[in-house]
Amino acid sequence: MSTSNQPFVLKWGIISTGRIAMEFVKDLLVDPKTRNTTDVAHKIVAVGSRSVESAQKFISDYAPNEEGIKAYSTYAEVYADPNVEAVYIGTPHTLHYENALAALKAGKHVLCEKATTSNAAELKALLKLAKEKKLFFMEALWTRFHPLTLELKRIAEEGTLGDPVVLHADLSADFHIEDLPLTHRMLDPKLGGGALLDLGPYPLFWAMLALYEHPSNKNARPSSITGSIIKTPITGVDASTSFTLNFTEHLRAQAILSCSMTVPSAHFGATIRYKNGNVLVKAPIYRPPAFTVQYYDKPGGDVVREETKAFTYVGGGWHYEADEVARCIRDGKLESDLWGHEKSIIMMEVFDEVRRQGQYVLPEGVEKVERVQ
Repeated sequence: MSTSNQPFVLKWGIISTGRIAMEFVKDLLVDPKTRNTTDVAHKIVAVGSRSVESAQKFISDYAPNEEGIKAYSTYAEVYADPNVEAVYIGTPHTLHYENALAALKAGKHVLCEKATTSNAAELKALLKLAKEKKLFFMEALWTRFHPLTLELKRIAEEGTLGDPVVLHADLSADFHIEDLPLTHRMLDPKLGGGALLDLGPYPLFWAMLALYEHPSNKNARPSSITGSIIKTPITGVDASTSFTLNFTEHLRAQAILSCSMTVPSAHFGATIRYKNGNVLVKAPIYRPPAFTVQYYDKPGGDVVREETKAFTYVGGGWHYEADEVARCIRDGKLESDLWGHEKSIIMMEVFDEVRRQGQYVLPEGVEKVERVQ
C-alpha cells in the first residue's frame, strides 16, 4: 500500500492520437496535488499510432517535457511493452472491442472510451476475459468522478429532496454534417457514426446516476426503453435520437433523453425533478461547471430555497477517472465501485435497444460479437 509521501504511480500506454486522447494525456500530466490527490500519480510510457511519426508528433505536442515515452507505429507494440500497466483506448467506437481484446490478451488493464463497444455482446465478452485474467476494465465515463458529480449525488440522496420522478437531459452539437467527409466518425456507419453512440452516453449517464443509482431504486434495471431515431439521408446514421427510460420496479421515475448532431445542445443541460424540489445541472452535461438545488415548501409546492454549487479545477477533468483507475489497480480491484461493469452493460443494452427500435443496423462485420435479436 502506498504511503502519502510515496504515491502509487500508474504507467500508461495510449492507444490513438486523436482529440480525446490528447485531452486525456494533457490531464495525466497535470500535477495531482492541484486536485488534492497525493496517493496516486501517472506516467505515460508509450503512445501508439498509425506511424512512428504521428506518435512522435503527438508526444512532442502534448508531452514535450516528459522523458522516455516510446512512440510506436502499431497498437500491438504498446500492448507488448512490458513497462505499460494500463492502456487508454481512444479510438472510434467500433474499434474498441478489438483494441481492448488485444490489450487484455496482453495482460494490460483497460480504460476504454465510451460508447464502450458496438454492442452489449462485445462488452460482455471483454468483461468475461478481463475477469478470467484478473485485469481491471472500466468505461471512461469521466463525468462520474468529477467533484461536482460526487457532491450532487450526496445532496440528491440524503433524503430532503425525496425520490426522483422525472429527468430531462440533452447533449447535442451541430457538426455541420453536410460539410463533413463521408469517412468522418460522425457520419461513417462502419465507425458507429451518428448521435447516439457519440453523444448519447452523456444524457444516459445522468439517468444512470440520478435514477438507477438512487438508493430507492435498489439497483433495478430500467423496466422499459422506448427509442425514436431520425436518420440522415447522407449515410443513414442517426442524426437525432430521443429515448425514454422508465424505472418502475421500486421508483415511479422516467428519464427523457435526447441527442442530435444537427443542432446545438438544449440550454437546460440536465434537470432532475424530485417530490420535494429540483436539481438543475448546468450545461455542458459532460463537464458541468455548476448545479442548483431548489427546495419546495411542501411536495409540489413553491421553491422557497435555492442553492448553487460551482466547481473549478486545474486541467480538463479527465484526470479524475485516471485517479480512479490507479486506485483500483493499486488495490487489486477488477472494477470501479463508482462506475462498475453492470452500469456499462446497461448503457450498451439501452443503445442496442434504441438502435433496434430505430432500425439503425451497423454494417455487416462491424459487430465482432453478434447481439441476440
